[in-house]
Amino acid sequence: MTSTLAIVVSLALLMYLAYRGVTVLLLAPLMGALAVVLSGDAALLLPIYTGTFMTALSGYVLQFLPIFLLGSLFGQLMADSGAANTLSRWIVASVGEKHAIVTVVLACALLTYGGVSLFVVAFAIYPVAVDLFRAARIPKRLIPATIALGAFTFTMTALPGTPAIQNAIPIPYFGTNVFAAPGLGIIAAAIMFGGGTWWLRRRAAAAHAAGEGYGDHDDAREGTPAEAEQDARWSVMPVPLALLPLLLVVGINALFTYVVFPAVDFSFLAQRFPDLAPQKIVGLWALIIALATACTALVLLRLKHWSNLKNTINQGVFGFMLPLFNTASEVGYGAIIAGLAGFAIIRDAVLNVAPGNPLISEAVAMNVLAGITGSSSGGLSIALQTLGQDYLRMAHEAGISAELMHRVAVMAAGGMDTLPHCGAIITLLAICKLTHRQSYGDIAAVTILFPLPALVLVIALGTMFGGF
Repeated sequence: MTSTLAIVVSLALLMYLAYRGVTVLLLAPLMGALAVVLSGDAALLLPIYTGTFMTALSGYVLQFLPIFLLGSLFGQLMADSGAANTLSRWIVASVGEKHAIVTVVLACALLTYGGVSLFVVAFAIYPVAVDLFRAARIPKRLIPATIALGAFTFTMTALPGTPAIQNAIPIPYFGTNVFAAPGLGIIAAAIMFGGGTWWLRRRAAAAHAAGEGYGDHDDAREGTPAEAEQDARWSVMPVPLALLPLLLVVGINALFTYVVFPAVDFSFLAQRFPDLAPQKIVGLWALIIALATACTALVLLRLKHWSNLKNTINQGVFGFMLPLFNTASEVGYGAIIAGLAGFAIIRDAVLNVAPGNPLISEAVAMNVLAGITGSSSGGLSIALQTLGQDYLRMAHEAGISAELMHRVAVMAAGGMDTLPHCGAIITLLAICKLTHRQSYGDIAAVTILFPLPALVLVIALGTMFGGF
């Protein structure tokens, strides 16, 4: 009981201090150490740090470094080439300024589904959203929720084939791929998109009826005249060229997942890599090839138009480190917690939430841990690191496919992850120059209120009809 209480205390402090802005890189090992000390295992503190925390951290980095690196690089290339700006302006012209909310959601969705990182999307779309919302007299306070709906929900967790890191994390645990349970994912995505846009349009209509306009905000874009000229030049990039890298990410991924790798006999690897299980890793290989191909294509397509390609590449490569090591530190923290005696009580309680249906237990575990850490990828990684094998065993016993477990895990991690202390939400509000008081209620509505019912429906349909 003492060890269980120690875990609860460390988790509570982790959540509180993360909300106060303390970096997880420092918090994770410190809170893990606190849990060890309070559990009465202080004498084992250093061995646990080097043998448990660092082993789990390094294992996560070893597994997912290429995805984080290539994803960050691709996002930077899309932003600096002008492709992201071109596509967002194209959607505005196609959908129309009268449908400002739907336009912004679709622009964010297209970019994130194509592999552009959430933060790059937020920076790229924010100026477009400002122009649209001001022209349509929609309150600026709804911009963060609109961006969050397009970037933080259905394209991150539900749509089949999305290259988001959240959709890649379950692959080595379940032996699946990013297209797992595509039918259920599309149904869930439709609920999130439909419900979220309904909510935002309803809120905009209510504000209009109350006489509330855009509001008094200083939205002047910062930058030098040279930067403005460069933005103008980038904005005329041909739309087909801007769209091609996104299509390559999804298309190449699908090609290797369903055509190339299934036709390859990997038995020749057994002699040199006896511990490698190709069926559990080919999903990551397909994603790596797709992102690398898209990055290469984007560089070549704009070869004569880069202002400073070396700087763009450097920024993209350096940009992956903080997200990767933040998540890896949380995984290390989870490994420490999983090794404490008190964790057995928590594990048994979670696994027995719904005896006979591991989907419900999995959904609860992912939601709780994502909410505590304020990170969908962090919560998902911790849960699968500690409980992944248990869930896979329970799924086999219950006749539930690994693909369905994959989709439920990813969607559940995208449920409670956007609590107020979530780093992505704090960053999004900073980009939009707004506060939690002004905008968080609507962010919570579109990222929690509708994704959770979508998750419940997926579990219900999956239980009745299996994964599809």
